[in-house]
Amino acid sequence: MTLWFVFALMTVAAIFAVLLPLGRSGRAQNQGSEVAVYKDQLAEIERDLAAGLIAAPEAEAARVEISRRLLAAAGTEAAQTPTSSLKWRRAAAVLALAGLPLVAIGVYMPLGSPRLQDYPLAQRERGSGAGMAQSLENLVVQVEQHLEKNPTDGRGWNVLAPVLQRLGRFDDAVRAYRNSLTYNGESAERRSDLGEAIAAAANGVVTAEAKGEFERAHALNADDPKANYFLGLAAEQDGRKDDAANIWRALLAKAPEDAPWRSLVQSSLARVGGGTMPALSDETLAASRDMNEGDRNAMVRSMVERLATRLKQNGDDVEGWLRLVRAYLVMGDRDKAVGASGDARQAVANDAVRLRQLNEGLKTLGLDG
Repeated sequence: MTLWFVFALMTVAAIFAVLLPLGRSGRAQNQGSEVAVYKDQLAEIERDLAAGLIAAPEAEAARVEISRRLLAAAGTEAAQTPTSSLKWRRAAAVLALAGLPLVAIGVYMPLGSPRLQDYPLAQRERGSGAGMAQSLENLVVQVEQHLEKNPTDGRGWNVLAPVLQRLGRFDDAVRAYRNSLTYNGESAERRSDLGEAIAAAANGVVTAEAKGEFERAHALNADDPKANYFLGLAAEQDGRKDDAANIWRALLAKAPEDAPWRSLVQSSLARVGGGTMPALSDETLAASRDMNEGDRNAMVRSMVERLATRLKQNGDDVEGWLRLVRAYLVMGDRDKAVGASGDARQAVANDAVRLRQLNEGLKTLGLDG
């Protein structure tokens, strides 16, 4: 109710500010007219005469002429400003003061909804999201129209392709990625993006065509993470879980600790289990070829102990726990494997997602108790 009162007060103040000049008398309005000018001129003549700047005869002649013009101007303004005009202005001001709010209320009542409640925040956010999606669609249409006229614009295809994939237009994204390759040239990243779009169009299945693109990307850059991940996924879909695990382990071994896709690879590796040896770097494997069996086993045990020490300090690494358990099983230390599995469950007990991934991996290793 207070808000409506404030609005009404503001409306009245605005109306008075506009209509106040209509209520002023003709005398006040004539202050800036010709009459005031001639009066000022008469006063100026008197000052000049007193100061000796003008002779008396010249002052008298000027006084007569200005007085004649003053009388003529006063008569003209009186004729042009009838007495009733002030009454009409005041009447118009009163009508406007009362009429404008009435007209506003009359228009608002059939069209507005004074009792309509505000939208909840969630609905406003959904509305904002819908508006952003519509804006994105409009931008896509503009880019597509530009590329119809300029089909060799490689940069345009490079920008459009991932947006189309995000919008779920996978077939269009595949075409855009192909054009990007045509007009921008070969690169592992573009081949991987194309393979991903082909797989997305096939509902996540890494088809032979998609696999071919990932293999081309791998040939261009053996460390391309997207190509390696999807090649592992292709192996899993073909039933070759051990191959998939080996591919993903090698990918994780070279991955930076803050890689955004690291958790995806870890969960995929936990899903397939598989493998018989803890992951070793290429340098370590190359060095181990020249060792005898005893030295090689000692080196593996040393790596396993370092992994166990790291997991005691940071127990969130599900894939690390599974590697540790698998290594103990390979070395024949089942008791240590069981103990490590218990430590792992305790470390991720407060994280339902990690605990589920861990249990699935341990089940694959035969430690589901």
